[in-house]
Amino acid sequence: MTTLVFGHKAPDTDSTGSPLIWAWYLNEVRGVPARAVLLGEPNTEAAFVLKRWSVECPEIITDVEPGTKVVIVDTNNPSELPPSIGKADIQAIIDHHKLTGGLETTLPIDITIRPLACTATLMHDLMGADAAKMPDTIKALMLSCILSDTLEFRSPTTTDHDRAVAEKLARDLGIAIPDYAAEMFAAKSDVSAFSDAQLLRMDSKEYSVAGKELRVSVLETTAPKVVLDRKASLMAAMETVAKEDGADQVLLFVVDILREEATLLVPNDLVKAMAEKSFGVSVTGDTVVLPGVMSRKKQIIPALSL
Repeated sequence: MTTLVFGHKAPDTDSTGSPLIWAWYLNEVRGVPARAVLLGEPNTEAAFVLKRWSVECPEIITDVEPGTKVVIVDTNNPSELPPSIGKADIQAIIDHHKLTGGLETTLPIDITIRPLACTATLMHDLMGADAAKMPDTIKALMLSCILSDTLEFRSPTTTDHDRAVAEKLARDLGIAIPDYAAEMFAAKSDVSAFSDAQLLRMDSKEYSVAGKELRVSVLETTAPKVVLDRKASLMAAMETVAKEDGADQVLLFVVDILREEATLLVPNDLVKAMAEKSFGVSVTGDTVVLPGVMSRKKQIIPALSL
């Protein structure tokens, strides 16, 4: 039986590249039949990476059949996984996020969660000496994942180890990291083709804070004005998206990669109160700038309170 490897819904570069990396490893090194799949359309940066390295986009699935062998990467949160994940035969979890809980398996499995900025870095470590066998395409996917998740080492989640692995991969590939990262971020920043609802769901995760169900959305960009010029329509769409997704509120953080700050849209008193209590700011309008805030995982989610 072929093992399916997938990450979370709304796949970014790490949740697109890491399934491909680990499926290669299982197939070519471990001799385990495996196939990468996605749980949604890759975002613009991930789509650019696939095209740039001539990698076919994996099949997009919406659920798994009972008993399907699966490896989960870049998440351990049931809300980000297929509805029938509890009936699948989970073989392993490889992740760098906090332990959420809620998944149940029939047998003991391999679980590796480490405080690194990127799942692909963790995969490099798990491969050990076999990482030297990676073809250039897999190395390029791994490099892309690390540069994306670390925002070219700007994110506070970046570790010295993430940087070292990325720099070695870049040397192997003959790539100048600043030039390649600029290409990736330009692709990430091109959101002109997406509706407001699509933008709010593009890079979002579900969390519960003080009894409120939240969809916490992040848009990382080198051109924040393009997104912020749409703030009126984005805030109007928040109510619809929240209702459709069963949430009390959508939070949208527009992360300026170059200025290393986030702008939070403030459509109502609930978000205003949450912003002021969580980040110690005074909100006077429909946006608030949060200097130095770039990471949902390390700086946004842990701070959220009401």
